[in-house]
Amino acid sequence: MKIAIIGAGIGGLTAALLLERQGHQVTIYEQHDQPGGRMQYESDGVFQIDQGPTIVLLPDMIRNVLKACEIPAEELDIVQCDPLYDIHYADGTSYTKYSDPARQREELSQKFPGELRHFNRFMTNMKDVYQIGVRQFLEQDFSNKRRFFTPANLHFLYKSKAHRDVHTYIGKYFTNPKLQHAYALQSLYIGGSPYATPAIYGLISYSEHVHGIWYMKGGYAGFVSTLVSYCQKRGIKLHCSSKVNRIRKSAKRVTGIEVNGSFAAYDSVVFNGDFPAIHDLLGEKKTAKKQPEASSGCLLIYIRANRKWDNLKTHQFVLPEQFEQNMRAVFESQTVPEDPSFYVFHPGSIDPSAAPPGDSALYFLVPVPSGNEIDWEQEQDLLAERVLDKAERMLMPGLKESIQWLKVRTPADAQDAGLYQGGSFGIAPSLFQSGGFRPQNKPFPVKGLYAVGASVHPGGGVPIVMQGAKNLSELIKSEVGNNAQKTIRESM
Repeated sequence: MKIAIIGAGIGGLTAALLLERQGHQVTIYEQHDQPGGRMQYESDGVFQIDQGPTIVLLPDMIRNVLKACEIPAEELDIVQCDPLYDIHYADGTSYTKYSDPARQREELSQKFPGELRHFNRFMTNMKDVYQIGVRQFLEQDFSNKRRFFTPANLHFLYKSKAHRDVHTYIGKYFTNPKLQHAYALQSLYIGGSPYATPAIYGLISYSEHVHGIWYMKGGYAGFVSTLVSYCQKRGIKLHCSSKVNRIRKSAKRVTGIEVNGSFAAYDSVVFNGDFPAIHDLLGEKKTAKKQPEASSGCLLIYIRANRKWDNLKTHQFVLPEQFEQNMRAVFESQTVPEDPSFYVFHPGSIDPSAAPPGDSALYFLVPVPSGNEIDWEQEQDLLAERVLDKAERMLMPGLKESIQWLKVRTPADAQDAGLYQGGSFGIAPSLFQSGGFRPQNKPFPVKGLYAVGASVHPGGGVPIVMQGAKNLSELIKSEVGNNAQKTIRESM
């Protein structure tokens, strides 16, 4: 088939490589002047740092998808972070997470002596949940809803307490509120509140211990160049600065696309973007239907500083005194948090080339509301100041006076770049926007129309989006095979 892919994010690039291996003729159209979607660099001309994702999770899942793309495993140039990260609490205490089980038990025994048996029970129980969850959910497409509502899946959802939120579920294991926060905050990786995201996403904190957290040499955005180079080697055409204005269809069948005002015929079209935008491309009139809930937004601060902090790890989280109140502000009242929580990425601790000699490259991510309730031109400087003051006080003495370059990115910037309501992770991973309830690889009964990306099942995060592209390729392969068999039968 001739296949057009709209969007050169990680989902579109991966899908292109997988579909090319099946023998299809693939062309990618990207509206921006660079491929990569959320995976870009920020730079002051002296150094560069990831603009978006920084934490590499589930490396075996990524390798499995690369294997299906026939890309050598060594192209995934990553090193393991151990310790995984520090969590800093408002009272001055901290908790460190490790991949090494012995070191983690020692840390728990010292910091939370009564919680070690709860941790052991959590890890034991989540092992089964993880194995079933990957097999029955992450690796499955639910375009046919009957595949989701099976007795086995419904039993698993009941057993994994998916109707509960992550924080409540974690609270069934850990009694200390600090540990409850430490093992529930990972829902923020995919833009969901720990107090609203289904319990099954508690698998993220389990997987960190088992599969580790990794750093990609040169930054995660460099992975885009690897995928693009393989696209070029294999004859996949990539057109940047090429905005698709319309997906054309006739009698419930895709016929092609309009790009930069011209029509191009295609047998199939794959949409790789924040899912609600597909309705505009199909020329559908806006209905009174409820719009999907967007994931959280992020205030991002990028810094080059002219000093180093030797004790600062690659990843760390700083939590406020009232964690739940902070989360309610972000996800419910849609207000700027008075006492923000934030994540700090410090690649220089693991990669000496991340910044010029004597300097530090820093990245701060602050969960904030998506949508249009906040005037970011008015609020961004004040919030950034709060974050830097707190970071200087708790982690990095002398931070503010050492800043040589600083840039702030807000949800308004993300929305201008095409992210749905400025949310950084697609649509929210709420109960009725997960699994079979989330948009699927075949989103509508239109022949030849497909979707992939963070807003599509199985969800957000680089390895999960790549797995979604693999699910898509298998769906298309199955449909092509079924159509071929039907043609043969009709000709007999």
